[in-house]
Amino acid sequence: MVVTTRVRLDRIASSTRNAALTAEVMVGDEIVAAEGYVLAVRILTDKSSYNSVEDLGGRMVSLRSGDVLAGTLGVRRALRGYAGEIPKTIAVGDTIDVLNLGGILGRCTSANPEIGPPFKAEVLGAVLAFPELGDRIGRPAHIRDRAVPPAETLSCDIPVVYVAGTCMNAGKTVAATELVRGLARGGMRVAACKLTGVSLMRDALSMQDAGAVSALTFNDAGAASTHAGMTVPVARGLFNRLADPRGARPDVIVAELGDGILGEYGVQDILRAPDLMALGAAYIMAAPDPVGCWGSRELMRDEFNLPITVITGPATDNAVGRDYITASLGLRAVNSLRDPEGLVTVVRAAIEQWQAAHGKAS
Repeated sequence: MVVTTRVRLDRIASSTRNAALTAEVMVGDEIVAAEGYVLAVRILTDKSSYNSVEDLGGRMVSLRSGDVLAGTLGVRRALRGYAGEIPKTIAVGDTIDVLNLGGILGRCTSANPEIGPPFKAEVLGAVLAFPELGDRIGRPAHIRDRAVPPAETLSCDIPVVYVAGTCMNAGKTVAATELVRGLARGGMRVAACKLTGVSLMRDALSMQDAGAVSALTFNDAGAASTHAGMTVPVARGLFNRLADPRGARPDVIVAELGDGILGEYGVQDILRAPDLMALGAAYIMAAPDPVGCWGSRELMRDEFNLPITVITGPATDNAVGRDYITASLGLRAVNSLRDPEGLVTVVRAAIEQWQAAHGKAS
């Protein structure tokens, strides 16, 4: 028999948003140790850095010892953050770690010394959902609830600007946001999405603030984080939803690929999917240094058979990097912070080329 308890939440992490939680929830002692299930936990420690969580509105709110948090079970494999997994079994009273700012919960297996160890938390139970009217027992809540369904076929026919990078913090979101802003100011209806990574609303909200008519992430498709084998159906589902004529149908979609093209979040599957790449009007690559620029060119050409439209990121911060990219690699180089207009001009031309090739009106 499931033992249930009423719990008041101090913080509700953004990763749980599909579950539509309120401040008071019922929790049960039967916990499913699998990705996407929502738990209530009590924070056991204080931290001086990496000490906040993104709430349902996208604000960063502090976490303190004693706070009760609703988070989502998931996996993280971040080069510059935490690596963690879901324990095989989880029981009330166990200790679990907060693996990212979106409230992903698991067991930390490796930590970056720059951010210190993760928050420790005591498991209070599985948050229960009551989808049936009059249901008095409930079932463990999952972020698949109310999710955008993954798709085996692609109905979207909107051109896509893919923004990829060589690693975390290479400048992908800055480039994507400036593209959204510039294309929208130029009169285009722009939708945005983040296809891979670990749950966090921040990047999609940044693009929405820049003028995107709609913005989705893989979390909206019921995924706490992404990995090989599942990203292509999720991407199809998100593109189909963004292109739905019953919604704010856009002229172009700016799609950020979180992490790097050699990471463990399933970016490679998307770059190898012919139907998804057929929508590619432009491929933006963010890189931190000349080695990353060279390596990304080799990978995109030899592994994925895809062109790079333009390179951006820290490698283009001054003329040294830009000269190397243009002279040695034969690629365009535009810094998205110092020359956003130049980046938009290059991408706008690529979109118009794609539209002409596909018989679409510009």
